[in-house]
Amino acid sequence: MTPVDVTVRVDGASRGNPGPSGAGAVVEFGDGRAPRELCEYLGETTNNVAEYRALLLALEEAARHEVSSLTVHSDSELLVRQLRGEYKVKAEHLRPLHAEACRRLRVFPAVRILHVPREKNRRADSLANLAIDQHRKG
Repeated sequence: MTPVDVTVRVDGASRGNPGPSGAGAVVEFGDGRAPRELCEYLGETTNNVAEYRALLLALEEAARHEVSSLTVHSDSELLVRQLRGEYKVKAEHLRPLHAEACRRLRVFPAVRILHVPREKNRRADSLANLAIDQHRKG
């Protein structure tokens, strides 16, 4: 299989902070394959935890493929700046998630992490909220 450029779009949602939360991700392949849409209910947690969990969900899927480059799109300024090393991870509960994300990102040959406006991340946001809605419906 030929390595492919992959773009992941990630978002976390929390209704209340903390509150019922979900993670959403879209994994897009540069070779024209259909994107993979992922969502997961996370239980009661904070929005920042949900953002990290969405990223980890996307990275898990991306790692199943031969990737030449990975681009991460997130509307979470905190997540993006922490991953770029521009912000310290001060919140103790985010440190293990940050460490795991960094560990997973290292397996890819080239990585770009981009902050995007919320309106450019609508599908990932919809998936995160879908996870919460589906859980509530039982």
